[in-house]
Amino acid sequence: MSKAKTQFVCQNCGAVYPKWVGRCANCDEWNSLVEQTVESKGKSAIAKANQSGQVLKPQAIKNISSEKAHNRILTGVPDLDVVLGGGIVIGGVVLLAGQPGIGKSTLLMQLSSEISKNRKVLYVSGEESASQVKLRAQRLGVLNSINNLDFISSTNAGDIAATIKEDHYDLVVIDSIQTMALDDLTSAPGTVSQVTGASNVIIRAAKQSNTAVMLVGHVTKDGTIAGPKVLEHLVDVVLQFEGDRYGGFKVVRAVKNRYGSTAEAVIFEMDDQGLRIVENPSATLLKERNNLDGSVVLATIEGNRPLLVEIQALVNTTSFGYPKRAASGFDINRLNLLVAVLEKRTNLKLTDKDIYINVVGGVKLDDRAADLAICMAIASVASGRKLADDTVVFGEVGLGGEIRSAKLTDKRIAEAKKLGFKKAIAPSASKNNKFIDGAADLRGALIKHLQN
Repeated sequence: MSKAKTQFVCQNCGAVYPKWVGRCANCDEWNSLVEQTVESKGKSAIAKANQSGQVLKPQAIKNISSEKAHNRILTGVPDLDVVLGGGIVIGGVVLLAGQPGIGKSTLLMQLSSEISKNRKVLYVSGEESASQVKLRAQRLGVLNSINNLDFISSTNAGDIAATIKEDHYDLVVIDSIQTMALDDLTSAPGTVSQVTGASNVIIRAAKQSNTAVMLVGHVTKDGTIAGPKVLEHLVDVVLQFEGDRYGGFKVVRAVKNRYGSTAEAVIFEMDDQGLRIVENPSATLLKERNNLDGSVVLATIEGNRPLLVEIQALVNTTSFGYPKRAASGFDINRLNLLVAVLEKRTNLKLTDKDIYINVVGGVKLDDRAADLAICMAIASVASGRKLADDTVVFGEVGLGGEIRSAKLTDKRIAEAKKLGFKKAIAPSASKNNKFIDGAADLRGALIKHLQN
């Protein structure tokens, strides 16, 4: 007779403990341990595997057919197909992760509708009823264009896996993986064991039936994918859905892709008809800009796509003993580092100042070349001087105050020229380009360009 025992599993990293502790020693997360019941069969799984293993027959890699790997499902959104590496691979598993309310279900309904015109698609929801999903399709105006789109409301991973293997769908959308559960596991849906078990069962069914699967994944408050890290390792593609849930631009980028590059991104905007591609995001982001002190135009890169965004800075004398630093769309730790460089290398007095940074349009910057624009925005508002209207800025700032080179400089310059800018304050390594006013160090750049 099997003997039941309990263990405590961290819901953030999956670490296992024999008893409850307040903080997980593996990931340092507080109050993340949940008690789970496990069964001991007496004989270890390792011993069983040693006795039951079979000799496998290898085959030469050069003789393996790669035809299926090139068979892809087009989403109907060309920019998203580029991010995916050419479309959704047949038999591949894609994980789409994003914060609540950002538009994951909206995007998947639009994709399902478009793909169902030529393919057989199954939409599985563990969070919404059939009537709720139909209402979303009506709101998006895609109900009449749906041809081969079926719907199931279920949270049983075993039943879904059996349906995938039996009904021969080209694409299965599961919203979301955190709601799926296996009957054989006693833990609640969303726990590490359930997410891992349900994912394994569904992915195995997808591979066996050569069915493409898109999984919706939730994220934690710090933006990481909820559940065990192993989930990201199990899937073939991980798409991160970022942006402001209340408006602005929304970006889908690949953070893992076994079938293509991770250097691509697609920019969406939400309206009454759902998500739509932004054709000229730079012009949209800058159309309401007023060139005041503290305002700097950054030439950044989103994936491999150039993008011009406005950086706004505000500096006030603090009312407290410890000055406040806040940033929207920019890493706060990086901001603190740049403020320290400004104080040390330029003698700008910021120790008693509250500093606020805003990236207009809800864009989240992950580009080190944004350093110079952030520094110049802070120095601009602190000194009450502004940059010239026709100037863009980019470049990485080192701890010594030096301005380091940036990747894809030509694309940044081409985008700036297209929108009518006449000059770029950028690393002096690019001095051969007449468009660039080269800057070797941060202090020299501030003295030269903030004198008006």
